[in-house]
Amino acid sequence: MSDSSHQPEIVRAAKLELRRRLLAHRRGLPPEARAAAAGRVQAELRQLVRRLAPRCVAGYVPVGSEPGGPDLPDVLADAVGPGGRVLLPVLRPDLDLEWAEHRRGAELHAAGRGLREPTGPRLGVRSVTVASLVVLPALAVDGSGVRLGRGGGSYDRALARVDPAALTVALLHDGELLDTVPTEPHDGRVRAVITPAGLRWLPVAGV
Repeated sequence: MSDSSHQPEIVRAAKLELRRRLLAHRRGLPPEARAAAAGRVQAELRQLVRRLAPRCVAGYVPVGSEPGGPDLPDVLADAVGPGGRVLLPVLRPDLDLEWAEHRRGAELHAAGRGLREPTGPRLGVRSVTVASLVVLPALAVDGSGVRLGRGGGSYDRALARVDPAALTVALLHDGELLDTVPTEPHDGRVRAVITPAGLRWLPVAGV
């Protein structure tokens, strides 16, 4: 059997190890460091949203040590203003994402896997196509825009539906923008990242 036949297993093993290391580092961040990082990421994101003035933003609800802070949905709602819309993900049993609208201060309910989700009507998996700015979580992103998620494939499927003209931005902690990450054909790419150090645009291949 040729070495190439083992390549998918090698890539998946490399991803698992990288996820393990990144998650361990995040769990070790002191609460004050997380809060400070969230404030800087939010400030940069507000500036971006106000500069682009999108009619619809797709965001997410950070949990645990994810960048952006637990109040990220309200930050986005403030930034888009009364004329804009914010969509938040709802995880389906098949791990795909559908979306529901979020208004500032609206209740988010506890869901499976430690997630918090909007309580409004579900708008389907393709509702993300109307967003011109998509803000999403990642464990790491590399210099060509390849995104490493937690392994469920939810955001890879969502990214495949996003309007090609939309701006896709991942939120990261410092040290999570890497030179390369292990990559499989289905892995989605993002056009930019925001870290506590600021916004960085990425040269996404094929875009």
